[in-house]
Amino acid sequence: MGGTATGAIRIGIGGWTYEPWRGTFYPDRLAQKRELEYASRQLTSIEINGTFYGSQKPETFAKWRDETPDGFVFSLKAPRFATNRKVLADAGGTIARFLAGGVMELKDKLGPINWQLAPTKKFDPTDFEAFLKLLPKEAEGRALRHVVEVRHDSFRSPDFTALVREHGVAVAIAAESAYPQIADVTAPFVYARIMGTTETRELGYSDSALDLWAGRARAWASGAVADGLDCVEPQRADGKARDVYLYVISGHKVRNPAAAMALLQRFGSR
Repeated sequence: MGGTATGAIRIGIGGWTYEPWRGTFYPDRLAQKRELEYASRQLTSIEINGTFYGSQKPETFAKWRDETPDGFVFSLKAPRFATNRKVLADAGGTIARFLAGGVMELKDKLGPINWQLAPTKKFDPTDFEAFLKLLPKEAEGRALRHVVEVRHDSFRSPDFTALVREHGVAVAIAAESAYPQIADVTAPFVYARIMGTTETRELGYSDSALDLWAGRARAWASGAVADGLDCVEPQRADGKARDVYLYVISGHKVRNPAAAMALLQRFGSR
């Protein structure tokens, strides 16, 4: 975690059920029903992907909450039915059902909600602003944090970054990815998804690459500028502490837990 003058830095992976992790990340003969319990004690966050594809029962969210330690946080991929549509402004019903469908059972372990758009979805300022207005600031008395993951070059516009900044919504920073990178800081937190792990590196990345990402996370957490990333607008240090959520996603997936744990070690965690 970050120090007194910085936000918390949480590092994790996408999901926890992946057969090739058994015997590599998970110990041999670990019961599959205990994989979340194990993973949540090696990492400090996990991005749940299953919520993108379908609804979960409230008791499932409660079970995930109870299996993980204090201080652990989940981020959630919002349902594709909200974002994979021609008119985003029509997503209000889907958003309401999602938030009322049990996610609040995570309680203090509910982190950011990632609204991932299709790669073909282009930036329509009027429609996108209407969509942002549908994202509630709180639910059941709990403040919500929203992220938009945009994957079309048309979003590389100052009009887009101005809109999300106005609404306090973060932009998912895609790294080592085929998707456009928009590393502008637009919210009181930062959300990054790094995708460059390789089979040839035991930890997925070289030591220098891990040091670079750790340095960027520290910069974001302290309100400094993270170097070497592609932004729409010039970034300036503002000294504001921000929580950071960094997920090792895709790439050579077998290596992702090792990369995430190696990053955590650079913060004296886990």
